[in-house]
Amino acid sequence: MPERPDPRIQSLEQLKTATMACRECPIGEIASQSVIGEGKLKARLMLVGEQPGDQEDLQGHPFVGPAGKLLARALETAGIPREQTFVSNAVKHFKFELRGKRRIHKSPTQKEIGACHHWLEDEIALVRPGALVALGASAARSLLGRAVPVLANRGQWLPRPDGLEVLVTLHPSALLRGDPEEREPAFEAFVADLRQAQRLFRR
Repeated sequence: MPERPDPRIQSLEQLKTATMACRECPIGEIASQSVIGEGKLKARLMLVGEQPGDQEDLQGHPFVGPAGKLLARALETAGIPREQTFVSNAVKHFKFELRGKRRIHKSPTQKEIGACHHWLEDEIALVRPGALVALGASAARSLLGRAVPVLANRGQWLPRPDGLEVLVTLHPSALLRGDPEEREPAFEAFVADLRQAQRLFRR
């Protein structure tokens, strides 16, 4: 069940300040900064990924790395205007492990996703989107409150208790990690999933 929004969080600026100070899980201690969502308030579509990556952590903006560039291309191909959307992540800090000087992405645990869940619900309350897109399993779990098999449910709308619909698909980073020879068909399938949300922009 979605948590009640915190009445003290009345703007994205307040959300940024609150998440910067958050130490409800260990990730906030090691990340450079929190990364909250960006885009249009009252967006027809809010897209939610797993967590910021290395570039997002350094720059303080969501989806600015390779996965973000792929997402932007997919949205354009699907006929969804990026400027009419809001993009964010289920977890607001970058979790990583050091390998030499490189910071390698490490998936957040269920406990860490759960600790960050109320911040995501605060963000949804501020954005007031028409619908949501879950990019990957972590986002789907956070938005729907349960484990969702992404491959079995991709391209489908699933309801939340608050009435918002959630379109389930892969995270764009999954396409980048896949077999290079399969990358184009995988991209086309990803675009086909996103096209399910195009109806929101026809009004």
